[in-house]
Amino acid sequence: MKDKPITVVARIRAKQGKEAQVREALLGLVGPTHAEAGCLQYDLHQSKLDPALFLFYENWSSQKALDQHFKTPHLLALGAKADVLFAEPVSITAWEMISSPKAAAGLSS
Repeated sequence: MKDKPITVVARIRAKQGKEAQVREALLGLVGPTHAEAGCLQYDLHQSKLDPALFLFYENWSSQKALDQHFKTPHLLALGAKADVLFAEPVSITAWEMISSPKAAAGLSS
């Protein structure tokens, strides 16, 4: 069976007063993660209403690629600082696209 692409939404809440540190730490993940095999998209967002709230929108070529991402030195290093920087555990949800890109563009499949 062929691996399917996987979408991930990761929600991170900074501790009060740590917003700038968290922002810099998360931005530091973007370059190395884009260089990973299987990374199709890895975009960091910050809430316009709550500066302590960050969100990664990610697309991976397969579950295997995502599993490898969780083992990278840059992600493990940030995880070691989570108790100091994050107000709560990171919320990670995995998604599967159910509409094809062609359908979204109004084209037949």
